[in-house]
Amino acid sequence: MIKTIKGTTSAGIQTAISEIRHNLGAASGMVFTLLVMPQPSDVDEVMDACLEAGREHPSRIILATDGSSRSDRMDAEIQVGEGIPGEVITLKFHGEVAQHKASALLPLLLPDSPVIAWWPGQSPAHPSQDPVGALASRRITDAMGEDDPVAGLVARAGCLAPGDTDLTWTRLTPWRALLASALDQPRGTVKSASVHAADGNAPGLLLAAWLRSRLGTEVRFEPNAGPGITEVTLTTDEGEIKVARTDGKMATFAAPGSPTLAVALRRRDIAALITEELRVLEADHVFAASMAELAADESLAELTQGV
Repeated sequence: MIKTIKGTTSAGIQTAISEIRHNLGAASGMVFTLLVMPQPSDVDEVMDACLEAGREHPSRIILATDGSSRSDRMDAEIQVGEGIPGEVITLKFHGEVAQHKASALLPLLLPDSPVIAWWPGQSPAHPSQDPVGALASRRITDAMGEDDPVAGLVARAGCLAPGDTDLTWTRLTPWRALLASALDQPRGTVKSASVHAADGNAPGLLLAAWLRSRLGTEVRFEPNAGPGITEVTLTTDEGEIKVARTDGKMATFAAPGSPTLAVALRRRDIAALITEELRVLEADHVFAASMAELAADESLAELTQGV
C-alpha cells in the first residue's frame, strides 16, 4: 500500500503508518531504522538498493531528499505491505524545512533499535557531527560518490569517528579475502607490494593502506585505465603473489609453487554493497586501522596526486 501526504508533519506520518498497519493487519518486526540521504537524481537507484537490502534486513527505511518547491513544507510517501520489506518512507523537504531534517526525522526513529545513516553520494565533511549523523550509531558514506573520490576518502580518514564506515571498504571484501588467504600460506616474507587501479579509484588507495598496515612494508599505488582495481602484486622471498583482473569480473591468482587459478572477482553493485554492510553493525577495527594508516602516511595520498 502506498500513501502520499503533502504538507505533513512527523506526527502525521506516524499516524498514517499506524492506520496503514491497522488496515493491513501487518505486524512490525523491524530490526533498525535506516536514514538515507540520496541526491535527487539518485533516488530511484538508491530506492532499489534499499528494497533489495530490506529483504535480508526488514527495517524502517527513510529517504530524505530536498524538494524544489519554495514553500516551507515536508511531503511524504509511505509504502507498507506486499513487496515492501518493512516500511519505506520517502520525504521531500521544501524551502526552509530542508535545513532542519534531523528534527523531523527524530520522532520517526524506531524505539530501542539501532539507527543507521547512509549517504550514497556526497556526504558531510564530518558525518558524526552532522545533525542527521548524530542520530545514528552507524554512519555509512561512499567516497566513490564524491566529486573527487580519493580526496573524499583521505578527508574521511582524517576525521574518522567510532561508528563511521565507507562503502569503499566494502568493495574490497573479495580482494581482502583472497589476499588474506594467500598470506596465510608459508610463502616467505613480503618485501614489497603494489596495487594497480584506475585513476581516482579510492578502493585501490584503501587497499594499499590495508596492505601497508598489515605487512608493515612498502606498498606502491600505480594508476592505470582500470576498470577499478586491476592488479595486486606481493613480492616475497620465494617470488611474486599476483592477482590480476582486467575485465572487472574474473581474475587470475598466481603464487609460487601453485598453479594459476581463475577466480570470480566481480565488481558489485550498490545493492550488494549496502546489503553486506548492514549485516555488521559493530565497529570494524581492521577498517579503522587501515584508515588510520591512510591518515598517518602522507606518502600514500601523495601517490595519488594528479590522479
